[in-house]
Amino acid sequence: MDRIYLDFNASTPVDPRVAAVMRPLLDTAHGNPSSAHWAGQPARDAVERARAQVSTLLGAAPDEIVFTSGGSEANNLALKGVFFANRDRGDHIITSAAEHPAVLEVCAFLARLGGQVTYLPVDRQGRVDPEDLAAAITPKTILITLMHANNETGTVQPIAACARVARDRGVLFHTDAAQSVGKVETDQLGVDLLSIAGHKLYAPKGVGALYVRRGVALEPLIHGAGHEAGRRAGTESALLTAALGEACALAADLAPMRRVQELRDALWSGLQTHFGDQVALNGHPEHRLPNTLNVSFVGRVGAEILALIPEVAASTGSACHAGMVELSPTLRAMGVPPEVGMGAIRFSLGRSTTAGEIDAVLGRLANALG
Repeated sequence: MDRIYLDFNASTPVDPRVAAVMRPLLDTAHGNPSSAHWAGQPARDAVERARAQVSTLLGAAPDEIVFTSGGSEANNLALKGVFFANRDRGDHIITSAAEHPAVLEVCAFLARLGGQVTYLPVDRQGRVDPEDLAAAITPKTILITLMHANNETGTVQPIAACARVARDRGVLFHTDAAQSVGKVETDQLGVDLLSIAGHKLYAPKGVGALYVRRGVALEPLIHGAGHEAGRRAGTESALLTAALGEACALAADLAPMRRVQELRDALWSGLQTHFGDQVALNGHPEHRLPNTLNVSFVGRVGAEILALIPEVAASTGSACHAGMVELSPTLRAMGVPPEVGMGAIRFSLGRSTTAGEIDAVLGRLANALG
């Protein structure tokens, strides 16, 4: 049977147009981008062109973009950078209980250093209430970090409303937009810091970026020479930054997402037709990424279902340990009952997904589960 990839939220293939931009740089951009001579100039041009492409997608200025090794580093730089640069102002960070580990683990680390962390609850559909956020802010709050869209359920948070709350109280606001860039609008959120990851939007793994609003002070994670305006030491990769830039230029066109959403909705409709009330939607029915469908097969185990259709690449919402099924932190935070959550599977579609693949997945699930 043909293999079907429905795990685009985990990682995307490199777009051929992105690869085409990379190939010439293997031969022509071997110089150091910081060098003023002829060998360094092509590399510098490639890096700065990419910086402009990323900034255009985010509605930012080029000097507000810091290139990183990926989304995790961008999140670490945002949280640790603000924390260490503002110790004289406060040590309180607000986040949610449904964040990605690249945020939750950083918060746990800062708590071990004496930081205070408040974890906001989410409702049954995975959304934070801006009123809960406002109530959690104290005079010592220095940063609020809430992901734009959840990687498991696709639920989109009311980031613009939450960012207004933060701005009115003089608190910096960061959002992890690794899952949302290229799928929904991300240029009018009103945030101070925003993280993206290349391999979530058809660029290679190993590159990402952090938007840092002008005037926001960050302590660097990596100290050394003054690369990235002193915010991230290390010689930039012309190859990887050019790839990210081209991916961002392509991501500005959201028209392909309309077709992807139609396919996602067709998958959900087909599952309901085949399985009725034995399938349940996890996440918000409307405020959700157009490519993401997280469903629970009630009373079953997601990993066991995927094992029956090994040619389909998708992700589960639970983990099996020594015969026990453990819910993901996101589903647990949403209050999903174990008998529902243990059967969760995330199907995440991409620009190359076809209607034939959706039909095939539905058929294989129906055959496997009876």
